[in-house]
Amino acid sequence: MTTPLQPPPTISSTTATTEPPPHNHDDASVSSKITGHPSTAPAGSTELARLTLTLRAALRQFPDFPAPGVLFEDIMPIFANASVHESLIRALEIHCLQAYGADGGAPDVVVGLDARGFLFGPSLALRLGAGFVPVRKKGKLPGPTVTAGYVKEYGEDLFQIQADSIKDGQRVLIVDDIIATGGSAAAAGSLVNQLGGNLVGYVFILELDFLKGREKLDAPVYTLLSSQ
Repeated sequence: MTTPLQPPPTISSTTATTEPPPHNHDDASVSSKITGHPSTAPAGSTELARLTLTLRAALRQFPDFPAPGVLFEDIMPIFANASVHESLIRALEIHCLQAYGADGGAPDVVVGLDARGFLFGPSLALRLGAGFVPVRKKGKLPGPTVTAGYVKEYGEDLFQIQADSIKDGQRVLIVDDIIATGGSAAAAGSLVNQLGGNLVGYVFILELDFLKGREKLDAPVYTLLSSQ
């Protein structure tokens, strides 16, 4: 994802070297009520704040990439460092425990967007005891599919999802690395709605706030980090 320099925003991710901090038992926390493979520690707001600092420190910026006047923020180092990668999954798990765990409304399905939503969507789904479903560019999935279009920086594109991947009434969480204009996420939401899913929210690692992409989305939006 690229954006023109405004004040310089940021796109994507890198590695941090700090270890995930120990849980502070003085935090107001909630116990995990989501089955699957959760971490053993309860979810605390202080822990989440520390994890986001670790993730922010990992981001790496590249000016004038892929074109002059664009600031690209690289998220890849997050996944190159096992400790930081775990910090990401734990931070997303804490959010889901706080947002969905207390009322028994855990997502049944995590939908990841092509392609960076595939980097962490399956791991998060495993933590939550949910299934994982990919949304892909047109022509990449076999069998019957449904389609939704969206406008991106350089033109139009089409997303598809397999027609039997979400059952009617299943609770669905959509994840991707970055929300910029919100077009691709909105298209994924349309696909979930076409299949009869109950869209409970969107989760992103990074948000380019000045583009106001969340205004296009029809469910609660959560981002770990904002653009610098």
